[in-house]
Amino acid sequence: MEHHPFIIIGAGPAGLAAAYELVRQGKQPLILEQADKVGGLSRTEVYKGYRFDIGGHRFLTHHAEVQQLWEKMLGTDFQQVPRLSRLFYQNRFFKYPLDFFDTLVKLGPLESILIVGSYLKAQWRPYPEEATFEQWVSNRFGRRLYRTFFQAYTEKVWGVPCHQIEASMAAQRITGLSLKTALANALFGINRTKTLTGSFHYPILGPGMMWERFQQEVENRQGRIYFNNRVMRIYHDHGRLQGLTVQNGHKTTDIAGENFISSMPLTELVARLDPPAPPEVLAALGKLAFRDFILVGLIVNQADLFPDNWIYVHSNDVKVGRIQNFRNWSRHMVPDPGKSSLGMEYFCNQGDELWRLPDQELIDLASRELMRLGLWDGRGLEGGVVFRQTKAYPVYNLSYKKHLSVIQRFLKPFENLQCIGRSGTHRYNNMDQSMITGFQAARRLMGQNQPLSI
Repeated sequence: MEHHPFIIIGAGPAGLAAAYELVRQGKQPLILEQADKVGGLSRTEVYKGYRFDIGGHRFLTHHAEVQQLWEKMLGTDFQQVPRLSRLFYQNRFFKYPLDFFDTLVKLGPLESILIVGSYLKAQWRPYPEEATFEQWVSNRFGRRLYRTFFQAYTEKVWGVPCHQIEASMAAQRITGLSLKTALANALFGINRTKTLTGSFHYPILGPGMMWERFQQEVENRQGRIYFNNRVMRIYHDHGRLQGLTVQNGHKTTDIAGENFISSMPLTELVARLDPPAPPEVLAALGKLAFRDFILVGLIVNQADLFPDNWIYVHSNDVKVGRIQNFRNWSRHMVPDPGKSSLGMEYFCNQGDELWRLPDQELIDLASRELMRLGLWDGRGLEGGVVFRQTKAYPVYNLSYKKHLSVIQRFLKPFENLQCIGRSGTHRYNNMDQSMITGFQAARRLMGQNQPLSI
């Protein structure tokens, strides 16, 4: 039986950050990845030479150490990209971040006055409690602007009404943003909010390029990555994990370890424990939800279809939620300068009607909706490809904190286990935040508590 001092489950940003920290300090971890490549939710897929970013990943961070590490890994292959994104609403495209005059003209003076009135009313008589996404956003923007630029897209992403989404989702994803800050940015260029940044960094070949460099660094320092290995059982005894059973094709292997770092979905980690968790913990697992995701990639024999990096679709007339134009992230994502590759993003639940659609029907749907939005005239479709991603977004329903705390209390006594990353902590965080959980987990298992310095 193999035995390893450090075992990491998952080779996404969090798992690779943990592995990098370990090898940097002379350790030799084993990383188990169920896919055939690194990157996890931030990977880059390739189809006929065209590169597709599964979600559109801006490299933004307030942590100088993380920024320095990204730049160290990629050097000149880490480019700065000007941001251009818009919102599609009522058959019009609005600049985002909101531009005061653009919004005024397109909404019209009456609607603009009503939005300002709604905002003033919210400041005068806000919701006394901010328990839901709807209440949190309405208190900062007014109900009318909430319904205009937040409700439809948010409900499309999460598949539930905004009054059933926990307020912490808004507080976490829209930190520091309000109508006042949005207008200050639009009118005076005052921008203290990361959400409104006018540029971002991006690897020339997509986010997967970054994680491939991390993979190289880890392997060059004697770390090992086993691909296509799915963790099936996790054995524990007296408050410590002991080992795993992993499956690769039809072959299963037992691996023993001393310290474990997991970025696999928290629900799957607990469900695979042997002996099993108590009934109340297993019951809590069933209450934690994830939202799944489909990216339909379209290759079009036209250049410069539209100038945006991405577009948010605030309309219930189409199923697509967001559209990526990858050549506008990096021209190197598209091998032919006369063509475009687009990512049509659909939010769904595994097993629902949309998820079950055959690939060709999804490609046909994406093509029709792209034309319906006026972004393409229907000429020159070169091909399409479909990528499905399970458990892409942890859902913040109104009871998730209660059930999450049950699971966290159960796992806390496991002294040689650290849970990291978006799925591993059931927290909708960004790449830099996921990486920091990985760095910190590695240091805790090595008995270190010093500040982040990488």
